[in-house]
Amino acid sequence: MVTGQLVDFQWKLGVAVSSDTCRSLNHPYVTVMLKVADYSGQIISKSFEMTIPQFQNFFKQFKEMAAVMETI
Repeated sequence: MVTGQLVDFQWKLGVAVSSDTCRSLNHPYVTVMLKVADYSGQIISKSFEMTIPQFQNFFKQFKEMAAVMETI
């Protein structure tokens, strides 16, 4: 069963400078934006934020998946 096809993958680096509850955050984060075509062809957009270590782990796993898919 096909659950979706990755159509687009974008990411951008940002820094949270402050918030309502904290004057000085200086916290870097990565925003990931995905576009996936579902089984009917409809494009679904999803976005989420991760810390830098979370993104590094995500990227590592993504590379491992790509390597496995190349062997199929």
